[in-house]
Amino acid sequence: MENFGNIIFLLAVLISLSALLEKSSVRIPQPILLVAAGLLIGFIPSLPDLALDPQIVFLIFLPPLLFDAASQTSWNEFKAALRPITALAISLVFCTTLVVAATVHWLIPSFGWAVAFVLGSIISPTDAVATTSIIRGMNLNKRVITIIEGESLANDASALIAYRYALAAVLTGSFAFWDAGLQFLLVACGGILAGIVIGYILVSVHKKINDHSLVETGLSLLTPYIAYLAAEKMHVSGILSVVTAGLVISWRSPEVFSYQTRMHTRALWDTIIFLLNGFVFILIGLQLPGILRQVRAFTTGELVFYGLIISLMTILVRIIWVFAGAYWTTVFRRRGNHSDAEAVSWKHVVVIAWTGTRGVLSLAAAMALPFVLNDGSPFPQRHLILFLSFVVIFVTLVIQGITLPLLIRVLRLKPDVSENREKKELQLHIANSVLHFIDTDMQTKIDDDIREQLKQAFDTRAARLSREIKLHRRKEAAEDTSPVTPLLTPLLSARQEILNFERELLIRLHKNAAYGDTVIREVERELDIEDMRLNQHMPGTSAEKTTG
Repeated sequence: MENFGNIIFLLAVLISLSALLEKSSVRIPQPILLVAAGLLIGFIPSLPDLALDPQIVFLIFLPPLLFDAASQTSWNEFKAALRPITALAISLVFCTTLVVAATVHWLIPSFGWAVAFVLGSIISPTDAVATTSIIRGMNLNKRVITIIEGESLANDASALIAYRYALAAVLTGSFAFWDAGLQFLLVACGGILAGIVIGYILVSVHKKINDHSLVETGLSLLTPYIAYLAAEKMHVSGILSVVTAGLVISWRSPEVFSYQTRMHTRALWDTIIFLLNGFVFILIGLQLPGILRQVRAFTTGELVFYGLIISLMTILVRIIWVFAGAYWTTVFRRRGNHSDAEAVSWKHVVVIAWTGTRGVLSLAAAMALPFVLNDGSPFPQRHLILFLSFVVIFVTLVIQGITLPLLIRVLRLKPDVSENREKKELQLHIANSVLHFIDTDMQTKIDDDIREQLKQAFDTRAARLSREIKLHRRKEAAEDTSPVTPLLTPLLSARQEILNFERELLIRLHKNAAYGDTVIREVERELDIEDMRLNQHMPGTSAEKTTG
C-alpha cells in the first residue's frame, strides 16, 4: 500500500507539472522537466526508494510505448528511409559499443574489456520514448523525423543482442563472434517475421469485429503485449515484433477501423501514453540517489569526470558517424515517391547527428545486470556501470534536449510547410473526384436540385483549394461549414454515399503512396468528424465499418 501511495503521488506530480508546463511561456521539453522533478523528489528523505524494476520496464512500459510510436510512423516514409535507419540502428550501435568500451577501458584501468563492452552496449541505443517526446512539435523535415524515430525504434534489438553477448562474456569468460552474429540475424529477423504475422492476424480479427468500437479499442491495448510476449516465447526480439506489428496495423488501419474506433482508440492511447511517458521519466530521475549510495570506491569528482568523458565520446561518435555516412553514401539525397519529397540538407544532417538521446531502455538494461557471477563473486563494476549509464542518459536527454530547439533556431531551419500544401492538394484531388462521382457513378436517387446543390458545394471547395495552393497559403483556411439541409433523406443518403466514396479513394491513395501518411491521416480524421456529424442526423442507423 505504501508503494501504491507513492505511485499516486508521482502521478499527481506528473499531472501538475504537465499542466504548469502547458500554461508556461517557457518551452522546456516535458521529459527534461520530469527527469529534473524525479531528481528533486529522489532526495526527499521521507520518500522510500522506488527502484526501477527492469522486468516491469521491459514487459509493462516498453511494449505500449514502442507500439504507439510505431503506429504513428508512416510505413511509406519508413521504407523510403530504410537505408539510413538501418545504418544508424545497426552499424552505429555496434560502433558506439566499441568506441565506448575502448574509452572506458583506457580511462578506468579496473574496467576489463568484457565489462567495458557491457557498458558500451547499454548506452549505445537511442531511446524511442525520449526521442519521440523531444522532437515532436518542432516542425522538422518529415524525412528527418522518420530517420530519427525509425532509428530509435529499430536499434533496441541490435543493442540488446550486443548486451546479451557482452554479459555472457563476463559471466563465462568466453565470446564467440560468429555465434553472436548468427544469433543477431536469427533474433532480429525472427522478431520482424513474428511482428508481421501477428500484425496481419490482428488485422483480420479487427475486420471480423463489426461495429464494436469498444471491443476493438480493448484489443488495441492488448496488441503490443501479444506481439511482445509471443516473440519472447519464440526466443526472438519482442521489441522488433512490437514495432513491426505497429507498422503493419498502422498501414492497414484506414481500411480496417471505423471512425468510432479511431476516435475511441486515439483518445484512450493519448491518455495512456501521456501517463506512461511521464511516469518513466520521473522514475529515471528518482534512481540517482540510490545509485550514488552504492558507488563508494570513487570520489565525486572522479565520477563526474568519467561520466562526462564517456558522454562526450558517445555524442562525438554519433556526430562523426552521421556526417561520414552523409558524405560517403546517398543516404541524405532527395528520395521519395510523391511530389514534395525533399532532400535532407546539411542542416538536417546536423540535427540528426545531435539528436541521440538515451533513456529508459539503457537504464533498465543497466539495472538488469546480475549481482554475482557464475562462481558467486560480485559482478565487476556493477554500481559504476549504473552511475555512468545514468550520467549518459542525463547528459544526452537534458543537454541535447534543451539545446535542440536552440540549434534549430541557429541553423534557421524553417517550419516544414510542405505537409500543409500536400494536404490541400489531396483535398483538391478528392473534391474533383467527388464531382466526377456525382455525375457518373452515384447510385442514390436524387432530384436535379439536390444534385446541383451537392456539385456547387464541392465546386466551391475545389475552387477555394485551388486558390490556396496557387497562393501558397501557409495557414489553413476556416473549415468549410456550408450547411446542407439535414432534413432531406435523399440528400443525407447522397452525402453518405459520397463520404463512402471519399474513404475508398483515400484508401487507394494510401495504398499507392500517392500522398504522405501524415496528410492522409489528417484528411481521414476530417472524414471521421464529418461521418460523426452526418450520423447524428440519421437516428436508428450506425456507420458502416470501412473495409478494404
